[in-house]
Amino acid sequence: MRSLKREALRALTDRIVEGYRLKPEDPEVQELLTQPLEELQEEAGRIQQHFCGNHVDFCTIINARSGRCGENCKYCAQAACHHTGCEEYGFLSKEEVMKTAKADQDAGANRFAMVTSGRALTGKDFEKALDIYRAMKKDLTIDLCASHGILSREQFRKLREAGVTSYHHNIETSRRYFPQICTSHTFEDRIRTIKAAQAEGMCVCSGGIIGMGETWQDRLDMAFTLQSLGIESIPINALMAIPGTGMEGRKPLPAEDILRTIALFRFINPTANIRLAAGRKLLPQNGATALKAGASASITGNMLTTSGTTIKEDMEMLKELGMTNR
Repeated sequence: MRSLKREALRALTDRIVEGYRLKPEDPEVQELLTQPLEELQEEAGRIQQHFCGNHVDFCTIINARSGRCGENCKYCAQAACHHTGCEEYGFLSKEEVMKTAKADQDAGANRFAMVTSGRALTGKDFEKALDIYRAMKKDLTIDLCASHGILSREQFRKLREAGVTSYHHNIETSRRYFPQICTSHTFEDRIRTIKAAQAEGMCVCSGGIIGMGETWQDRLDMAFTLQSLGIESIPINALMAIPGTGMEGRKPLPAEDILRTIALFRFINPTANIRLAAGRKLLPQNGATALKAGASASITGNMLTTSGTTIKEDMEMLKELGMTNR
């Protein structure tokens, strides 16, 4: 497969900056797969600079209810069908969540999300979440995000009224490959959830995991699905295979593959926040180079069940890069 000549790649960047959006059938899409990585990153950086400037968005998450999930996502430490020794606990107290959110706000994070295990947050736990979101909206200034599985439009309305502005719900991979990683719910279930959140006026954060055995075509298909949904924030996780899950033993992706994926996603979703997530430590300088080559956001702090990076370290990194999250 041939790659684009340098001048043609620059011309493609210019077209995207001027408003063109790549389509799956465009011949350039396949050619980007074999483009020298350095060239691809340079042009992804140009697109990023145009649409995002020097701004980087930092979000933090708290694992507000952990383990015992009835779904069978192969990658997940929290699925009850896997035996990973992951910590299991019910919904955290309001005091604990508020304390963490305030600390993250004071450390400089832009947004804070409660994440809960399970197919959907319902009943008393959903009411508890609403109560905590209301309290955070009243007492804090940090933007609020939520990640509570497959919810109804009515639930999204209640979340919005409680102060939540963003909803996180990954599509995880391509439509074709999804049944290989989960059979307890469908790709369409995820799409419906995203559309319901958007219908309630929420910004949706949706991306996926790479390194689960999918092809490059699957990664492109995922990027174009997100484009068609108008997703504004796209987390790219590199699989950190956890012993006891269905992905146990899978080797981590090479940094070059992760960096190429980030750059490709920037070409396909030029205005979105492409967000570094799990697997950042697989990248050079803990992702610093990626923040100049397509990635305009990152999860920071403690990431669910895979260790992340402290907010303080990330704020220092931004300063060194001449970037800001304000």
